[in-house]
Amino acid sequence: MIPSVNKSGSRTIGLLVYLYGPGRSEEHVDPHLVASFDGMSPDPGRDPNATLKDLQQLLDQPVMALAEHARPSKHVWHTSVRAAPGDRILSDEEWADIARRIVAATGIDPGGGQPGCRWAAVRHAADHIHIVGTLVTEDGHRPDDFRSGARAHAEARLIEKELGLHQVAPGDGTAAKRPTSAERHKAERRGRALTAREELRETVRRAVAGARTDEEFFDRLTASGLVVRKRAAPSGDLLGYKVALPGDLNRDGEPVFYPGSRLAPDLSLPCIRERWSGDDQDAPAARREEAIRTGRGSPAAARRGTASALWQAVLVVPHGEDPVVAAHIAAAGEVLDALAKTSAAHTRRELRAAATAFERASRSHVRAVRGHDRALRQAARDLVQGGLALGRGEDGATTAMAIDMLFFLVTAAAHWHARKGHAQQAEAATRAAEHLRTAYRAAAAQPLGVLQQRGRRLSRPMLQRQTVLLREALPELAEQILAEPGWHALAATLADTETSGHDPAALLSDVAGRRELGSADSISDVLVWRMRRAADLPADASPLPEASTAGNRSATRRTPSRPSATGRRRSGEETSRKAL
Repeated sequence: MIPSVNKSGSRTIGLLVYLYGPGRSEEHVDPHLVASFDGMSPDPGRDPNATLKDLQQLLDQPVMALAEHARPSKHVWHTSVRAAPGDRILSDEEWADIARRIVAATGIDPGGGQPGCRWAAVRHAADHIHIVGTLVTEDGHRPDDFRSGARAHAEARLIEKELGLHQVAPGDGTAAKRPTSAERHKAERRGRALTAREELRETVRRAVAGARTDEEFFDRLTASGLVVRKRAAPSGDLLGYKVALPGDLNRDGEPVFYPGSRLAPDLSLPCIRERWSGDDQDAPAARREEAIRTGRGSPAAARRGTASALWQAVLVVPHGEDPVVAAHIAAAGEVLDALAKTSAAHTRRELRAAATAFERASRSHVRAVRGHDRALRQAARDLVQGGLALGRGEDGATTAMAIDMLFFLVTAAAHWHARKGHAQQAEAATRAAEHLRTAYRAAAAQPLGVLQQRGRRLSRPMLQRQTVLLREALPELAEQILAEPGWHALAATLADTETSGHDPAALLSDVAGRRELGSADSISDVLVWRMRRAADLPADASPLPEASTAGNRSATRRTPSRPSATGRRRSGEETSRKAL
């Protein structure tokens, strides 16, 4: 149940006309009064003899009783209280009780013999009511409505429990501002799925991902098609910015601008600049030269590098200091935005949904210390500069690899937020993880299918050998993995690992032990991507050429002089550290 408090109105009659009217899209059905300050207020919706003017004059009477110079310039208090989707339909009597509790909790009409303001609750839809009040008490004073929004939310949490309704996670004041009803109706009239505020927030977020300077950030905003206005001091120093959608005009035909801070608390210019304050500004030129020389500027290379950065971050989140963890979680949001922006069509929708959901998880009252998140921000930058990826081949397979690593990082962020009591952030991260799970299935289906076919074509002795190796390296997980459909893909990867010169048993033990596996749908899938990343194997399951010494190396490992499991594990740790 979400109360939305607004106390800046100046015309009671204007609000009543809207509440009792048909709505902007004929969405208002049977407008009528469910409760009022005295229980006897006229109801223009049900009483043919009552008018809107009658109700307005009754509500405004304490205001008009004051001398004109003493009247507040904006005296209309308004809140909507909306049930969650899926909640049962409440009766008028239940909504009336909810209205009385909300005005008491917010100080509009505290009860208990204390003077209150006049108010009325109007219902014109099944799932919500509107409460309109006037901000002068019966004895001519201002009500004690300080932090009335927070007080309304606290009372709503109690109401949800008592009525058995969906319990909304309590907020902490770090959420982005919700679109207003006017913004939602405007989007509906234009046939747009998102309001202007929401579209702008997503576009600005994607422009920030991996950016290093003001110039680069504003160039990205302009390239995305937004109308951009900068705010500068008399000295010429840039102080802020505001953006508008092209064609989104007000009544005067002017663009409807939103400052960055009104889109989200972390999208003001000072907060954006904090992101790149910890970046290594001398690194880009050297990286570009290296990328040209090594061919690492491709979408696939960017995704492989992203997977490595995410792999390291997963270890930081559960055990790092809070400011460092907060920085990693915020930077993970940038990686998600960049991945959604550059991925193929069959994964883009779910990745965008994951990025939108995770936006709420990227902020809390724990202040991020920038610089520790440098690797993740560089990964986001590389994704953007690498360009659009194909949904097949190495591009598609490395996308699956990156999403797999990102899923575990987002899940770790959800656990961290839950431990800190950040209910909304934990819920948002959990929703993002579910979108990532869906995106992963779409991205991984083809490359894992190829690997599974290769695994099934392994000779029986080779497959038996991989089975023995699995049972030696992971005795507690082996039977579960062998029963999974992805076992053959892992068997093929173990064979590739050995062909490339690694000790597969040691590497398998290492990658399984360094990160949790409990949240994975398929442990074998996770191990495939971890091993292929750590051993620097092609992600698209291209078979490796057999080395001329492969047979000798295999034979050597079958002899009695084969190193112990401990020795193999140490060797694998050294190998994986080099790969990292």
